[in-house]
Amino acid sequence: MYATRLDRTRAVAIAATFLTLMLTGCASSSLNSQSSSRESGSQGVSATSLDAAISGPQRSDRARARDVYRHPEQTLQFFGLSRTQAVLEIAPGGGWYSDILAPYLRNTGQLYEAQYLSTSADLAAEDSATDIAYRRKLADNPSVYGNVVVGTLHAGQFNGFDANERFDRVFTFRNIHNWIKDGQLDANLRAFYGALKHGGELGVEEHRARPGTTEQQMIDSGYVTEAFVIEHAQAAGFVLVARSEINANPKDTKDYPHGVWSLPPTYEGGDVDRARFAAIGESDRMTLRFVKR
Repeated sequence: MYATRLDRTRAVAIAATFLTLMLTGCASSSLNSQSSSRESGSQGVSATSLDAAISGPQRSDRARARDVYRHPEQTLQFFGLSRTQAVLEIAPGGGWYSDILAPYLRNTGQLYEAQYLSTSADLAAEDSATDIAYRRKLADNPSVYGNVVVGTLHAGQFNGFDANERFDRVFTFRNIHNWIKDGQLDANLRAFYGALKHGGELGVEEHRARPGTTEQQMIDSGYVTEAFVIEHAQAAGFVLVARSEINANPKDTKDYPHGVWSLPPTYEGGDVDRARFAAIGESDRMTLRFVKR
């Protein structure tokens, strides 16, 4: 899920609440559709390799255009993904990584998705609307996503499936800064620890701040220091096992008027310095692997 500001207006929240109420029935239908597909045993659309999943027709041209910044094959290989694993992705947003993980894991593994629901009243409705739209996307294409199990993460608790020591891998992409602002980072990390089997691993990708950046600066800019992430993951019980520069971007100076949201794809400043930000590309990111001993 790409970074978005968490200082939404009340009007947006009210609108999202209205959308949530309208689509609640549709969400229930989506869940039923996914359940029926899993029970049917249909093979559907699967990928025999990670490369095949990344190049598959289920991905849009717009999504593919971001591979140059997100390096999905190298990132997932670094995270130790295999086709037989039980995998939980946190806060998939619109499903950029789901489009790769679903066909890859469809026949021989398991994919679970947990949309994040904020504890902030101003954001909960918007998060619910994102969750409903995501479920509709999956339900509309059961041949690709019919085996995906969708739940939620709220206040450090998973809902919609049993997450107790169930997963080989937990992944989260560019979400840490949101949870810091929401005051839920530690609760979420503890939930991830509990969801993993012993020996299971947590893969984290996040916008990377300069060392010494304060917590408030992290919230304001969307950039988080590696030391901060590692400290909080270790406090939850994780052990850092590897770091990668797969998603590094040395062009990113991290000193923009709208923080990370100045860069593509958000371009929060509009046309102001847009060409300069386009030339920089997406943010400099840490890519970390933690294990549950």
